[in-house]
Amino acid sequence: EIMSVHAKRNIEALKRSLVSYGTRVEETLVRAVDALVRRDVELAKAVMAADNELDRQEVDIEEECLKILALYQPVAADLRFVVAVLKMNGDLERMGDLAANVAKRTIVLAAESDLSTPVDFSVMADLSLSMVKRSLDALVNGDGRLARAVLADDDKLDDMRREAQNHIIEQIKRVPQRVESLMALSSVYRHLERIGDMATNVCEDVIYMLEGDIVRHSGARLPQD
Repeated sequence: EIMSVHAKRNIEALKRSLVSYGTRVEETLVRAVDALVRRDVELAKAVMAADNELDRQEVDIEEECLKILALYQPVAADLRFVVAVLKMNGDLERMGDLAANVAKRTIVLAAESDLSTPVDFSVMADLSLSMVKRSLDALVNGDGRLARAVLADDDKLDDMRREAQNHIIEQIKRVPQRVESLMALSSVYRHLERIGDMATNVCEDVIYMLEGDIVRHSGARLPQD
């Protein structure tokens, strides 16, 4: 029984670590998007510099997970929680990488004042960030309904990306000498879409953690009445 008290304590600490990590990743994404919308090169460089710290935090959380699995051999809901944390941890780290990628492209785009953006960056970024924020809220509050609502938003993001991509392809045909800037623009839209994909992965893991349902590639993704 003492061991299970220790196990519970470690699992609670793991949850706090993941939430704190998620908050830092979310803040980094907000700064990356801010740099992008304002074409702020200094802020973009600061976002890129912060990526190493996020990578370190990911390694620490992974070690916490492996220690709990080795020491306590959790079962049922506790095991699902630790497995879900391992997966979410990787998705959060990739979000941090995507923030750094957006910042990198921002430095290229900052030099291009008259580049038309087919889909407003801030609209697409707002949706991506809202999905990240709600995925973390769903995790903290154990809220399966909220997690499913985030999954439903993923298609909107995909549509925006597709619209932007079609416009960029047309532009490359019309003004081939601007291909480098247009490819940077294309990358930003792809990264914003991927941030939404990572939030979607987190929500799928929240649902798995709460209900034991694996909702990737299944009808269980749909919001429940």
